[in-house]
Amino acid sequence: MKKIYLLGILATIMLAGCSSAKPAESTSASADASAVESKADKTTTAASENKTTFTVGFDQDFPPMGFVGDDGEFTGFDLELAAEAAKRMGKEIKYQPISWDAKDMELTSGNVDCIWNGFSIQGREDKYTWSKPYMKNDQVFVVKSDSSIDSIEDLAGKTVEVQTDSSAEAALKENTELANTFDKLQTVADYNTGFMDLEMGGVDAIAMDSVVANYQITKRGGNGFTVLDTPLSSEEYGIGFKLGNETLRNEVQKALEDMKADGTMKAISEKWFGKDVTTLE
Repeated sequence: MKKIYLLGILATIMLAGCSSAKPAESTSASADASAVESKADKTTTAASENKTTFTVGFDQDFPPMGFVGDDGEFTGFDLELAAEAAKRMGKEIKYQPISWDAKDMELTSGNVDCIWNGFSIQGREDKYTWSKPYMKNDQVFVVKSDSSIDSIEDLAGKTVEVQTDSSAEAALKENTELANTFDKLQTVADYNTGFMDLEMGGVDAIAMDSVVANYQITKRGGNGFTVLDTPLSSEEYGIGFKLGNETLRNEVQKALEDMKADGTMKAISEKWFGKDVTTLE
């Protein structure tokens, strides 16, 4: 009798164990399914956002291409072009200010769809998928008008400032013969700060984009600063997309060409520069 009784207890325990194991497996499977569904939802949401928004990465201290206006809103020639392109693509424009030396990370991570902000193609041809060039630009030196610097040769022994990771910095790294004549070549985060350094006598010259230099000088009353006659280098502006993203590049390119054809690009240029400075063919 004792054996039969013990066997009955063991059978009951085993049945209870089997019964409790099944819900655990079901709960685990349910959790895995929920995780997959959650991941799918996030992917779908991200894809949906990519289809409805156009996020432009830009340096917010780079007038007149992209900057913070007196009203506290983002504005500029490039940003206005980008907004018009987004409208024609049926997307909502999103301006994303970035640190210029972090632009590659912002682009490859997907935080921005493109870099559109006086972005020079030269020297970067193989790093991005580019639009066609839409504007020409020179890298120039700006000095104080009352200085003794009248030419590039006069920069020997002087302190020259340039924005970090800019085209001017790249040009000076290539032109070591010129750069080695300087007493010091130093970097600055943005050209607003660069002009303040020049005005206060902290540096003797700034190497920068001519478009930005002329705007900064005009904004400061047109006096007190001089652009040296001989440019450091010449280049063209384009819109940089993540390498291989030809689909979005082609979509933006078509919008630009339509803007060129109907005169919208010319009108935006005349608003910012007083004339049509665009070169898109």
